Amino acid sequence: MGIGIGIALLVVGAILSFAVRDNVPGVDLSMVGYICMGAGVLAIILGLVLNTQATRTKHTAVVEHRDDVA
Repeated sequence: MGIGIGIALLVVGAILSFAVRDNVPGVDLSMVGYICMGAGVLAIILGLVLNTQATRTKHTAVVEHRDDVA
């Protein structure tokens, strides 16, 4: 999920930065686009790190064996 959101933020940020030429009073759309692209890169990196950590986990079962000596 994090990787998909990161890619979506990258796409939206690139569109806002490079394709939109409108002027909105008080809002710099290029800067908003760059911020979205930065957040997208961060989301992709975090998603990849979390995926690699989840695949490296090992589950071990501890079985205790007792010999009852009477």
